[in-house]
Amino acid sequence: MSFTPPAEFTTRPTLRGTFGMAASTHWTATATAQAVLERGGNAFDAAVAGAFVLHVVEPHLNGPGGDLVALIRPAGAPRPVVVMGQGPAPAGATIEHFLSRGLDLVPGAGGLAAAIPGAVDAWLLLLRDHGTWDLADVLAYAIGYARDGHPLVAGAAATIARVADLFARHWPTSAERWMPDGSPPPPDTLVRNPEWADVLEGLIGAGGADREARIDAARTRWMTEVLPEAAAFIRRPHRHADGGDHAGILTADDLASWRADYEAAESVTFRGWDVFKAGPWSQGPALLQTLRLIENADDEQLDPATAEGAHLLLEAQKLAYADRDAWFGDGDGAVSTDALLADDYIAQRRTLIGPAASAELRPGSPDGRAPQLPPLRTDAAVADGSTGEPTVDRSGQTRGDTCHIDVIDRWGNAISATPSGGWLQSSPTVPTLGFCLGTRLQATWLVPGHPASLLPGRRPRTTLTPTLLTRGSEVVAVGSPGGDQQDQWQLPVILRILVGGYSGQQAIDAPTLNTTALIDSFWPRTWTPAGVTVEDRMDADVLAALEARGHRVRRTGDWSLGRVTAVGRDGDGILWAAANPRGAQGYAAGR
Repeated sequence: MSFTPPAEFTTRPTLRGTFGMAASTHWTATATAQAVLERGGNAFDAAVAGAFVLHVVEPHLNGPGGDLVALIRPAGAPRPVVVMGQGPAPAGATIEHFLSRGLDLVPGAGGLAAAIPGAVDAWLLLLRDHGTWDLADVLAYAIGYARDGHPLVAGAAATIARVADLFARHWPTSAERWMPDGSPPPPDTLVRNPEWADVLEGLIGAGGADREARIDAARTRWMTEVLPEAAAFIRRPHRHADGGDHAGILTADDLASWRADYEAAESVTFRGWDVFKAGPWSQGPALLQTLRLIENADDEQLDPATAEGAHLLLEAQKLAYADRDAWFGDGDGAVSTDALLADDYIAQRRTLIGPAASAELRPGSPDGRAPQLPPLRTDAAVADGSTGEPTVDRSGQTRGDTCHIDVIDRWGNAISATPSGGWLQSSPTVPTLGFCLGTRLQATWLVPGHPASLLPGRRPRTTLTPTLLTRGSEVVAVGSPGGDQQDQWQLPVILRILVGGYSGQQAIDAPTLNTTALIDSFWPRTWTPAGVTVEDRMDADVLAALEARGHRVRRTGDWSLGRVTAVGRDGDGILWAAANPRGAQGYAAGR
């Protein structure tokens, strides 16, 4: 083995079997998905059931008013496809409207930042086209936990405590929902959401003569009855992350014009594996570009546990994310992946990786145009401590994350899915519905001409970035929460599995790191030149060598970075699963 040998013991075994495997960021969602497999459902039935449970048990990390990106590979399909659950900006979401409110960024919390919610419609689309179960059976798990209750996970309790003052002073419906006794509930409090249970039962009751018709009826009710009620609610002025009171702009007409869909996946080949991601409306192609930038390195040069390997990964990712920040977006102006991944452009970018850490943001010109970047804001320029997406902040402290779920079944169906947005601290709870809307528009810019500029009908560039890898009959489904860190935390895991020979659990357990030398996708949109956060378990000599190369190293604790889960199928047909131990919340199950 050319990599540093893995630790002799892991936090848990890599699960192996032949029947089916599930892994997610919450044990209840994993158990739900596995229960569906045990009852004869396929991987897509299981993932949808688990995802609706995630809405209930991880309300601080995702919700029905959020969004979704998934990669699926139906058994026998030649290529994975993308399930696109990222809704666009409303018709009223113009740069001029936001500037007229005295804003130079889209706020990180509040209904003004709501795009069209895409998660629920995307999950129902997947269930209709690739699942086998009836809607009532799939939703029964989530309805049960919402109506009968579930123990509040520690992270959700901590999140409610952090925003308790906001709820009490400005968002009374959220206070009623999450602090019914007037104070934040402690961990393991039994919490219920009967309003959301009623909504789900209403979707089941939408009618239809057969399975597909019932799902379509539920999709119609969701988009034309349920979500318009939420949109009307957030059009009342309420407190936003900038400290001002604004009214939301999402309307019923916006919702009526949009539905989730499928898209072709982008891919590169790395060490004999095909790696699939969503397009440049996500950050997925940045991982593909990183793999191309490092593909000519010897195996031992790719080891994240060495100074040489860590430096190479950090510098390659800086270049890839600089291109992301200049070129990624939806529609006109966005880079084509053909240009981004072209041989001559990759060779040109690779020459910029030197022995010292770069402290510059260096986007290139993949199709000959000059790159455009918004004004750079450093941490020092933002003094109010406000936060956008609940992810890992610049100090490495966790203020939440997103969610992730992977499932593979005995027939060979596989899915990697990252749902997010609409978390309980996004905007005020709609009291009759039990959920709130998301804030994905904060990932857009209030400057014209950028590929990620705010435009009506354009999708905000999302950080959600699940991954599928295939090699013949072999498959790996992997993903992670973490905002801008999602692919950065996946990369060392992928390298350790594909190149280093680690098992899934060994790769996930191993200490990791990520760069902060990119423009944060979430309000207040800062960057830290040459910054890198690392887990303290990394070798001290390696960290000293990185500092000697000019990296600004910030240690964040022994088990602080990475939220990766993964499932897979080996060439001999054996299935496996592994899950992140950090935070004592993610679990895998299978047999």
